[in-house]
Amino acid sequence: MQGLHLTGDLLDCDCSAELLVALDPLSNLCREATVGAGLTIVDEKYHVFPDWQGQPGGITGTVLLAESHLAVHTWPERRGVTLDVYVCNFTGDNSGKAEQLFETLMMAFRPSRRVVNRIQRGDLTAVSATCATDAPSPESTANGGGERLVFDWLNPHAGYGFNSTRTLVARDTRFQRLEIFDTPQFGRMLRLDGRFMTAEGEEFVYHECMTHPALLAHPAPRRVLVLGGGDGGTAEEVLKHPSIESITIAELDGDVVVESRAHLASIHRGSLDHPKVEVVITDGFTFVENATAQYDLIVLDLTDPDTPAFRLYSPEFLSMCRARLAPGGFLTMHIGSPVYQADTVRRNVASLRSIFREVHPLAAFMPLYGSLWCLAIASNDASPLIDAGTREERFSARKLSNLRYYYPALTPALFTLPRYVRDLVDPAEATASAPATSLRAAA
Repeated sequence: MQGLHLTGDLLDCDCSAELLVALDPLSNLCREATVGAGLTIVDEKYHVFPDWQGQPGGITGTVLLAESHLAVHTWPERRGVTLDVYVCNFTGDNSGKAEQLFETLMMAFRPSRRVVNRIQRGDLTAVSATCATDAPSPESTANGGGERLVFDWLNPHAGYGFNSTRTLVARDTRFQRLEIFDTPQFGRMLRLDGRFMTAEGEEFVYHECMTHPALLAHPAPRRVLVLGGGDGGTAEEVLKHPSIESITIAELDGDVVVESRAHLASIHRGSLDHPKVEVVITDGFTFVENATAQYDLIVLDLTDPDTPAFRLYSPEFLSMCRARLAPGGFLTMHIGSPVYQADTVRRNVASLRSIFREVHPLAAFMPLYGSLWCLAIASNDASPLIDAGTREERFSARKLSNLRYYYPALTPALFTLPRYVRDLVDPAEATASAPATSLRAAA
């Protein structure tokens, strides 16, 4: 029958040991997660395997659902879990409920690594139609009208989530899993491969910090290249500077642009179809490798380094970007959370400093990610730290008073890093007295 089948191999789970070996905690978790997702339990059966060679045995369990089934098996000797959730969608769309059940169980087991498969089962015509429409009817929501938790793992040990009242898009593109949700907190939200990208109610924080500090440091920016940025939020901010003549968006996944045009108008505000904007669907690495133009600003508006964008964080690619900067030009990129991704931040700053003469990290709290987040501005021959008078004068002349987060007097605060972040991005400044259990220890 037509339906959604989710399977997962959860590895190096950091949950309590009893969840892998004790019947009551495991069965209670499965029961509560199933009911919480709005699915109907018909029966359940568990088998606890005996100890073997001094090691506790695992547990196999099956929960029979009116909608189909949940199956789970624990491997305590490997701290592993296999999950199998299937729901039939023949008489109604239960996909949102299956996704919530699956994600609730994943959060409880806390895997350091995971391999997840999403399989749309059914006849090819039905599957194609589902992928083409990309969303349930406007009236349908997870839990029969209730809310569903959507989640993003910030590292193997911590994550952040929001309630969603409706799934607008949920499909696999050529490159990634693409989802757009309605949320009570931030309105429409884009998630790629399980990671939050942008949301209507808070996107201005990220997009304004990624663009205006660098653009104001340039006397007359004309040409801008955005790598990624298929939601259009970065281009929308860049267009506020009247000297801009052209913006090129090189986006790998054309489906991100299509769905953003359809569902995220309050983020791109028409920028994706502005006459000064050219959208090119291509791999950013190849685009820069073959480019001959010079740019006053290059924005790396990318997914994380462990996604299809991984090559765009490499010193090789950053060196190619440096060659594409016009005199006085800047490159901006996000470099990760110093709280949850300290090693990523350290690595990205080191890569930038191996290529550019000027590298200036900055930090802001990003509501969508639930964390302090670091960005960086780099250049061959210019600094974003211009004098306050020039910054105020340009801000006024360019009529940027309608911004929601950034204003000239905020600039010194953005670049004044908390001590633990400064020590992370400037190892030479780190003190020997830094606490052994600081936030920097988070991987």
